Amino acid sequence: MTVDIVLAGARGHGRWHLENIRRLQDKGIVRLAGICELTPLGPDELPEGLEEPEQSADFGALLDSTGARIAVVCTPIPTHTDLALTAAERGVHLLLEKPPAPSYAEFRRMADGVAKAGVACQIGFQSLGSHAVPAIRKLIEEGAIGEVRGVGGAGAWARPESYYRRAPWSGKRRLNGVDVVDGVLTNPLAHAVATGLALLGTVRAEDVTGIETELLRANDIESDDTSCVRVSTPRGPVTVAATLCAEEPGDPYVLVHGDRGRITFWYKLDRVLVQRAGRGPEETEYGSTDLLENLADHLTTGAALLVEPDATGAFMKVVEAIRVADDPAALPADAWRHLPGEDRRVVPGIDALVAASADTLALFSELSAPWAPPKEASPKGASPKEASPKEASPKGASPKEVST
Repeated sequence: MTVDIVLAGARGHGRWHLENIRRLQDKGIVRLAGICELTPLGPDELPEGLEEPEQSADFGALLDSTGARIAVVCTPIPTHTDLALTAAERGVHLLLEKPPAPSYAEFRRMADGVAKAGVACQIGFQSLGSHAVPAIRKLIEEGAIGEVRGVGGAGAWARPESYYRRAPWSGKRRLNGVDVVDGVLTNPLAHAVATGLALLGTVRAEDVTGIETELLRANDIESDDTSCVRVSTPRGPVTVAATLCAEEPGDPYVLVHGDRGRITFWYKLDRVLVQRAGRGPEETEYGSTDLLENLADHLTTGAALLVEPDATGAFMKVVEAIRVADDPAALPADAWRHLPGEDRRVVPGIDALVAASADTLALFSELSAPWAPPKEASPKGASPKEASPKEASPKGASPKEVST
């Protein structure tokens, strides 16, 4: 059965969704029935083969006129909840881009409204569609790396200064009094946080027992572009360090620490490296299930959804902690430099610090970063860490081993 779809937000990242919808349409799985944009797309903006979907700036009216069964919502973060509920009230199922909401209260309003309406909702953490995720969980359950001590995540990316001018909400914590929370950990490298929590099996809000944040910025923005977070859970800490000011941008990864080995997962590549005592390294590439295809399968065959809202509750607790934290601290002028040819800011030494954080489960301040806030100045609501970095990391670990 072909499922009709409306896409809300077809520019920016929405272009990726257009291409993905075209791919699935070619397979006979979906059909693009409508596009919701403030300004209609021109013929040159539509991928070949999508014909002429109906276009409107009125999302609800478009859902009504097309009779679509699925809405893909890829709009500014503060609009997610209202658009999701507009679809849910009409019985339309959802693929909702990450982050699902800018605050935990808005997330709960969305998730509770969707559940009450009885519609399916998939949250767009595509990394959680990787077949590597259940494979790693199985390795952990089988004791392949011994007792798990925690999970580290590392993301060293680069964005030009124009990235923060792409939309009015870019790089904002709030806009016109409304929460946005467009920071490195909550948006571009949110997958590192969500994936780290998923590998540890601590994805629900109640799994979070404490959160520590260190939020900083090299760019002239409100939000953070160089930050780290440590989430305390009953199964150990999940620490993620991320930057958009890398010296040499690389593929982000998450690293599961055990007392007899470790597992590295490059989630954009679906590539896994297992290193354990008494055996040579084992590297495997996995496939991935597209989340929109999974949602369509759920509606037509009853397949289980991969990323339901409550499976992102722990991630949303991190978003909330970042939202209520003190505003990100500006890095001193001598802590970054401008690359004119690439129109971007670079923080010297940040690549190694991000890798070291993932390797030791330590925050920037604990790694003696010269510009990091003193530990006693942790944001309100922070909780003490459960273990020291040395206690939390496996023997023999070094930043160099995980920097690729």
